[in-house]
Amino acid sequence: MISMEKKLAEYNRKRNFQNTKEPLGKVEKTSQKRRFCIQHHLARKDHYDLRLEWDGTLKSWAVPKGPSYNPNDKRLAVRVEDHPLAYRNFEGIIPKGEYGGGTVQLWDRGTYEITEMSNAMFDGPLKLVFHGKRLKGNWTLVPFKEDNWLLIKEQDEYVNHYDITKFVTSIKTGRTVEEITNKVKKEKITLTHPEKIIFEKEGVTKKQIFNYYEKVSKKMFPYLEDRLLSTLRSPDGNEKTKFFKKHFEKTNPGMQYLKIDNEDEEYAAISNINGILYEVQMNGYEFHIWGSKVTSLEYPDMMVFDLDPDEKLSLKKVRQGVKDLKEILDSLSLTSFLKTSGGKGYHIVVPITSIKSWEEFRAIAKNIAKLMSTKWPNRYVSTMSKEARKGKIFIDWVRNTRGSSFVAPYSVRLRKKPTVSMPIFWEDLDSIKPDGVTIDKALKMIKQKNPWQNFWKVKQ
Repeated sequence: MISMEKKLAEYNRKRNFQNTKEPLGKVEKTSQKRRFCIQHHLARKDHYDLRLEWDGTLKSWAVPKGPSYNPNDKRLAVRVEDHPLAYRNFEGIIPKGEYGGGTVQLWDRGTYEITEMSNAMFDGPLKLVFHGKRLKGNWTLVPFKEDNWLLIKEQDEYVNHYDITKFVTSIKTGRTVEEITNKVKKEKITLTHPEKIIFEKEGVTKKQIFNYYEKVSKKMFPYLEDRLLSTLRSPDGNEKTKFFKKHFEKTNPGMQYLKIDNEDEEYAAISNINGILYEVQMNGYEFHIWGSKVTSLEYPDMMVFDLDPDEKLSLKKVRQGVKDLKEILDSLSLTSFLKTSGGKGYHIVVPITSIKSWEEFRAIAKNIAKLMSTKWPNRYVSTMSKEARKGKIFIDWVRNTRGSSFVAPYSVRLRKKPTVSMPIFWEDLDSIKPDGVTIDKALKMIKQKNPWQNFWKVKQ
């Protein structure tokens, strides 16, 4: 008979509890109603862990494909070391490099009964009845070779009752595996100098900007994901020195780094939400992105037009420019989306899915701008010359060039006040000024209907 001290010796030996937040292995008294849990474990290999309370510990099996309610599916279940009873509540991240490193999600828990077993428990089949939120009814665990068992659904009213792949959230927190990962990583981002004033006049602090990005990051991330990035950093506040950063320190866990065009220095792209927050911690408050993803760098998919007016032009004429450009795009059967620039003008963004090269992409953007200046020569120019744009609006199409970037949707702007480049509905053009959305207003707007909801669904 195994002594109480040795039951969890293997569990403890495999783990460094200074690095992992998993519970220390100690044997506890078994409850009257035996408990079980199933954890979705995204480690080196994605699998599920079935754990049954027995004699002061959790007897454990790794089930690569998870349980199936189809009796014809005989799911492999590999016996692993016993776990402590406290593990039935564990959810979080096991650090990379540690045993079982990855994300653990509490997928199900409840109680169970044993209706049939061998005298030694693990010498023969176990007949079980589960009373969980997701795992219910009669099941059998059958040993067939060394530590390999089979988990099989028995015939009862729950046969084919659920497709387990539809359960993607934790029964403890309601979070997906990705959300658990992000939450834990957010907790590891230590915000330094949170009280530092970034916008002097309004008294907006670094912490307020961080909080803004934390709340907006889920909406913003799809536009940043896997796109080469540059940020405008302001270490000492908006009134002091600001500089663009496009080659980043290799310390951001939410960034991927890569070389392009045989350059010595690497570029970076945001790969998860924490990449945004970490850059804010590094005093990067304004985000600019390429029009293509690193996975298809030579195939741009976001075309942008920046309406840059002469300083003396009225807002009415700027808004008319937006309407005129939309008229041109509509005539070309191109669906477009509108956002404030956070500065003097507006940005019109066109999702593109059929472009074969940057050269073709740039030529189309240039021709659209030329159409504007040809049709209304007294209103618009398509050349960058300051002299040519006096009393007119420059339709800036040049950002649609390989290597150029534009300010990302939802990005804060480091202007005179804390404005945001905010997606808006076309019908709101006449009521929202180019610099009319501050971070406070943006936080209210994201709770309402998303004006860019169909952006990624457009095929053109």
